[in-house]
Amino acid sequence: MIRSFRRTALAAVLLLAVLGSAGLQAQLETQARHDARLQWWREARFGMFIHWGLYAVPAGEWNGKTIYGEWIRNNAHIPLAVYDKFLEKFNPVKFNADEWVRTAKAAGMKYIVITSKHHDGFALWDSKVSDFDVMATPFKRDILKELSEACRKQGGIRLCFYHSIMDWHHSDYLPRRDWEVKDRPAAGANFDRYIGYMKAQLKELITNYGPLGVLWFDGEWEATWTEAYGRDLYKYVRSLQPDIIINNRVGASRSGMEGFSQDKESAGDFGTPEQTIPATGLSGLDWETCMTMNDNWGYNSRDKAFKSAQSLLRMLADIASKGGNYLLNVGPTAEGVFPPESIARLKEIGAWMSLNGESIYGTQASPFKSLAWGRCTRKASADGTRLYLHVFNWPADGKLVLPGLYNKPRKAFLLADPKQAALNAARREDSLVIGIPAASPDPSDAVVVLDVAGPLDVNDPPEIKAEAPLFLETLDVSLASPRPDIEIRYTLDGSTPTLSSPLAKGAVRLNDSAVVTARAFRRGRPVSGPASAKFSKAAARPAETVAPKKAGVDFRYFQGDWNALPDFAGLKPVRTGSAAAFDIGPKLRKENYAFEYKGWIRVPKDGIYAFFTESDDGSALDIGEARVVDNDGPHGMAEKQGLIALAAGWHPIRVVYFNATGSDGLKVSWQGPGLAKQPVPAAALAR
Repeated sequence: MIRSFRRTALAAVLLLAVLGSAGLQAQLETQARHDARLQWWREARFGMFIHWGLYAVPAGEWNGKTIYGEWIRNNAHIPLAVYDKFLEKFNPVKFNADEWVRTAKAAGMKYIVITSKHHDGFALWDSKVSDFDVMATPFKRDILKELSEACRKQGGIRLCFYHSIMDWHHSDYLPRRDWEVKDRPAAGANFDRYIGYMKAQLKELITNYGPLGVLWFDGEWEATWTEAYGRDLYKYVRSLQPDIIINNRVGASRSGMEGFSQDKESAGDFGTPEQTIPATGLSGLDWETCMTMNDNWGYNSRDKAFKSAQSLLRMLADIASKGGNYLLNVGPTAEGVFPPESIARLKEIGAWMSLNGESIYGTQASPFKSLAWGRCTRKASADGTRLYLHVFNWPADGKLVLPGLYNKPRKAFLLADPKQAALNAARREDSLVIGIPAASPDPSDAVVVLDVAGPLDVNDPPEIKAEAPLFLETLDVSLASPRPDIEIRYTLDGSTPTLSSPLAKGAVRLNDSAVVTARAFRRGRPVSGPASAKFSKAAARPAETVAPKKAGVDFRYFQGDWNALPDFAGLKPVRTGSAAAFDIGPKLRKENYAFEYKGWIRVPKDGIYAFFTESDDGSALDIGEARVVDNDGPHGMAEKQGLIALAAGWHPIRVVYFNATGSDGLKVSWQGPGLAKQPVPAAALAR
């Protein structure tokens, strides 16, 4: 087995040094200093993620299955001694750092984030404190050194490192997986000693490869890692390189794949949504969506489910329009080359960026809440604002409408037009309308530039709010606008309000289902587009006549390898029993298991009830035959909710849950009339 430490004496010296410096405090930072540190990253908007390591050798295949990626050692349960033999086969003779950097630059990317060490513990550099590195392979070249030199030589692109906190190889990392206890026992492991080792490796990365852009941590979700560890690591890294940027996965407060920290005071400089894009812009928050081109981060030779270049381009525009960055992944082969499908898409993106990159780099989020035809980014100018209108759906009538924009237009033109021929822009009620050519110059994303005078004056539609979209008897709906001197008119049939529509003078009371549509007016003229919301009058599900007699809920416990909730009807349980509530305590192992709970829940009064499941991985909740909450799929701790109208009394409830690998957890909550959101209490359950 490969030793974790190369030279014991040297390792001990390094460990003492880094452990002794763990108390170093990062300098207190003013907002201006913080903004200056993140300025290049905010302007870049677009970067390349590279997942590369020993997992490229099996290329996603093990024991006849072809579903794996960078998690292959864990998901295929490969013993450490077997996995270590990939060292002998890792010889990427076609690796060319200059070519990788040229490819990223040609695609319009401004930074590269490469896996210095992924969860398997393998290091892509010449680490002095570990033998489990690239120097133990036939390749024997420091990959990170060559990349750092290529970035410096070519200029215009920043090198950043991804580094996993989790480590499936190191003898001191905890916890162990259930399946590897015999192969890799936990006896004698010391997690604090592992942290010393990790800091020693980080010091090598931070001090030996020049100024870095970002340290991108991951693997922080296991119970051994805490927010306190994260704060200490954040301070330690910045004590070595004060200008470095660090993502929020250095701490332990990230809310699943949504990527944002639950605690505003948590460690890290930006949020990290994974494989998802926030629905709306996030004011005052820095964030970056990381996304695969196909289904895997690491190379899988069978994975051909590549997103189209059009889809990737539209994601880039969507993310920029919400004030975020886009980190797009490439998984190189074991030979050291990018897959041809990735190269083809990067070339298409690069061609678009060469003409339209101005609409991405250094832009701010859209001032519009929504645009039917696409997205908008913007930049401030000396005496006004430049709007970049990303048109995905080219209007067939030749009129591009910007609702609620009251600035005076100065000039409009197609960004890809070298002559910048002027397009006509004129006012129509609350909107500016730009005359555009009959055909789109780019079906993926044609960018129209609009320069307007003065500070932005965008009148958003009124906000429509109510307790819930469901109600039993009546519902009060509030209509409001933050703009001064506004009157709001509304309809209940979904039609666009006019001056003859009812005037909102307070909450609008609904007695029946309705589509409430509201619009802002000023001095007898519409100054916003319409906003709509649907509210439905529901009949409460009647309570059951059966009165359960025993406390708690029944459970069935299963073991298996799933990536989604299984069909429990066809499964044989490993264990059955009862529990006071929805408790995963009776599990027999930490991974690859599932629960099905059945019982009754007592509803205190008629009303609309919200149910919530927060789980890692997937879960769902049924009341009777109705699926109320669907929180399925592999993910970190993430919460979803659903609504149902219930009459007072007993109702059958079923909760299902599965965990694949890594951390696990399940929390079931409810909220209703006079009932603040809280975990479902044992007193409300019976069987």
